[in-house]
Parts: sequence; structure tokens; C-alpha cells
Amino acid sequence: MTDNIGQNPWVQLVDYRRNGVPEVTIHGAISFVHGREVFYSWGGNVLCYGRSMMKPLQMKVFSKEFENYFNWEQKAISISSHNGDTEHTRVVKSMIKKSELGLIQTPHATPLVQFGKQRRRPRRWFHPCSGKHAAIITGCKLKGWSRVGYILPQHPFHQAYLKIISQSLGDNWQPRVTAKDGCGLPTLSMTVNELAALFSSLVRERDHDWVWEAFMRHPDLIGGFNRLDSTILKSGGGKVLAKEGADGLLGLALEHEDFPKGLGIVIKIAHGWDTQATWYVARYVLGVLGIQLRNPYPLDRQKAFIVPEVIPENYRSRIKNIEPWDPWDPNRDRWDFNFKEYVTPQGW
Repeated sequence: MTDNIGQNPWVQLVDYRRNGVPEVTIHGAISFVHGREVFYSWGGNVLCYGRSMMKPLQMKVFSKEFENYFNWEQKAISISSHNGDTEHTRVVKSMIKKSELGLIQTPHATPLVQFGKQRRRPRRWFHPCSGKHAAIITGCKLKGWSRVGYILPQHPFHQAYLKIISQSLGDNWQPRVTAKDGCGLPTLSMTVNELAALFSSLVRERDHDWVWEAFMRHPDLIGGFNRLDSTILKSGGGKVLAKEGADGLLGLALEHEDFPKGLGIVIKIAHGWDTQATWYVARYVLGVLGIQLRNPYPLDRQKAFIVPEVIPENYRSRIKNIEPWDPWDPNRDRWDFNFKEYVTPQGW
């Protein structure tokens, strides 16, 4: 018996070239959804998991309970995949009683990004998903649900989350596979097109609950220092919601005059979490829509070239207006002289 699960037809997104010759090729998929309609898709029918990119939708289960219960920092950390720095862990610990910390079922972890030698003991609250887990524990208590087994797919939390998904994808939608995420909670398989449709719904529902505003109020709690989603949130002027997910995911929800029903965009990198590659794609995707995102840090002796098919055809002419690298970034991938002038028939 054969199954085509995992046989994803990835497409090319970016080339890294050394002196004009492609040396690294980044594959993946991207989808643009306006309202409930796929506006443009480049490989977007591939099957993957939503991972932590789905946190803004998961927290909609408790949208009413948290409206007046949590402050804005606590709401933001509930939808975050944070670095685990002191500000992040401070907010996580403020969400539940000290006696309840043992209920958090995230794996033990150390901070995701830190300077210097690692000297911290692994703790559950350092895990990027600890804010979501602390929120679920609190939400279950407020709803009268058992907090035991909250990470299981049969728990009322996950069943309520499935209903949230079906509101956008249809009552008959079911995940092909339900797997265990890195933090222990269930994660659902779906196509990149379906993921983009869910992010489009975040735009339409931005005034229905606190989720959108929490992203905008505390962007540095969503990811942290030098994280792509936090950087996009601060560049978008309140018009762009951005959320990273493990293993190469970036979800974007945009308020844009060309897309009155809400634009959802999802980028998936085939080989996994690669902020550099995702950043290049996001810079062009946002740039052709009039939203300026700075370049990532330069590559070592290579230059990044976007594949034009990443961008919808009617926006493709705007690619030329985006500077592919910063003026101060030297062309270190080449010599600034003609070495042949120094070669004689006799050699050296």
C-alpha cells in the first residue's frame, strides 16, 4: 500500500548566488488568499502542519474569557513563540499562580536566543510555547474544563479549536493527520492554501476579539530580539499581523486596499526553519504591496535572488523597485580586479 503523504512538489523560491552562479536553492511554497478565495498560489497545495503559526487561532477558543481577565502583555504572550528572555518569562509567570507552574506541560528548554555561554538550567517556562500553555491552563479553569490532559486531542480545548478552524475552512473539513507538536499539543495537517485562508480570516475578524490588537501592542513579546515576526509587526504600521511557526512557516494577515476581504499569505520553507530565507521572501512579498521591510543580515560571499513566480503576476513588475541588498553590503563574492591581467604565459 502506498500513500502520497509527504510527497510534496516543492517549488523554487530563492537562489543564493556566488558571483552570479546559483550555489544554494531554497525550495518551499507560498499562497495568497483573498477572503475565502485563493488569489495566487506557487506550490501552495503541499501538505504540512500549521505548528505554532496557529496560536492566534487557538487562543480564539478563550477570546471571551481573556477579554477582561488578562492584561495586554499576557494576551500577547499567549499567542507568542518567544525567545525565553527575562521579559517573556516574567509575563508567563504572571499568568498563573506559582503553585500552578507544575501544570505546564511544555518540554524543558533553555532560552531560544541568548548571548554568551549557556549556563541556565532547562525550565518549562523558557520554552517558546510556555505562554500558550499557561493561557490554556487558565482558560480551562475559567471554562470549567479539566486541566489534566489539556495536551490531548480529545480534550475539550482541542475540540473547540477544531470548531474555530471549521468556521473558515468549512463544516466538513477534517485534518488528514493530527500529530503531536513540538510543545506536546496536537497540530493539524493542512495545505499551505488552507493555512493562508485561515490567516485571511484574522483580518476579517480583527475587530471581533483582542487577538489582532495584542499583536500590535506588544510585537517584541510575540517573538523577541531580531525575530522576523516581531520585525514585520513593527514595520507594518498596524496593518500587518505576522506569526512564525516551527520548521519554516511564516503567516501574514494584511489589511490592504487591494484586498477588502482580508489578505492571508503563508510562506513555507521546505527544509525547515530558516529565518534568512524566509526574510528574503517576506521582504519582496510585503514590498510589492507597499510595506517596507529591511533586508536581513548579508550572506557570506553570496547574494539572494528571488524567483519571480513567488510574486502574483499583476504585482511582479514592482519587483524591480526593491533593492535586493543594501548599498553598504559589499560584493564580497568577487574580486574587484581582473586577475587575468596578472597571469603570464609562463605563470607566476
